[in-house]
Amino acid sequence: MLVGSTASGKSALALEVARRLGDVELVSADSMQVYRGMDVGTAKATPAERAEVPHHLLDVADPSEDYSVARFQADVAEVVAGIEARGRRALVVGGTGLYVKAVVDGLVLPGEWPELRAELEARPATELHRRLVDVDPLAASRIEPGNARRLVRALEVTLGSGRPFSSFGPGVDDWPPTRFRQAGVWLPRPVLAERIEARHRAQLAGGFLDEVRRLQFAMSRTARQALGYRELLDHLAGRCTLAEAVEVAIGRTKQFARRQRSWFRRDPRITWLGAPRNPVDLLPALLGDWSLP
Repeated sequence: MLVGSTASGKSALALEVARRLGDVELVSADSMQVYRGMDVGTAKATPAERAEVPHHLLDVADPSEDYSVARFQADVAEVVAGIEARGRRALVVGGTGLYVKAVVDGLVLPGEWPELRAELEARPATELHRRLVDVDPLAASRIEPGNARRLVRALEVTLGSGRPFSSFGPGVDDWPPTRFRQAGVWLPRPVLAERIEARHRAQLAGGFLDEVRRLQFAMSRTARQALGYRELLDHLAGRCTLAEAVEVAIGRTKQFARRQRSWFRRDPRITWLGAPRNPVDLLPALLGDWSLP
């Protein structure tokens, strides 16, 4: 398992690991790379890279679908079992913290209540947050007040199941033994900020706006929350200029990277590898100090 913040270079590093070892297949743990057609904005592996090294859990859902962590958990279990049955090794790579935890710790995920969810989705985020504070203050403390998607899910589970959302599974702050060996990519904050800015501008030059324009009327509630996409959707809807959308997207991505750092840093089972600038420089340490099972 290789984790780290967005734009930290973990995908490039994982690709080099697979090239060197020869028997490794890569499995994405990214909640947005699952969507077909969302290629530029999610920094998905190129066709050439995917031809060179097998990549899994890319392009497994249409943008119109609400892909869930429960579906990911089932998909990754099937994929990893298939890789191991072929006598090869799986390297799971990603920055979506809950997806990673669902794999590493086999989280027991609560059910779904679609009608209740639809009712909650019609409510503003401020109201949802106030309601969650009343019924599950612990869950409310872990979710940003403006994150409507997560607030809806927490309330859906709490109200639908009759027990607090925060009570399910071992919890995000428990670190039980796991068969997965984990390493993390760590870059200095200023370097990561530079990489985030450079990647956004490169994505725009690479056709990101055209990609969003093509997908804008076929994106689910979940897909529309992808960083970079929702800001360009606002631009296409006339709510801001392109320059404003890009600046907001860069700012939100930097905030997201900080939250990813905080999430992964809580897990004492992760071995952190730091590079001053180029994450691929970590390859010798990763191969030497972190022996893939």
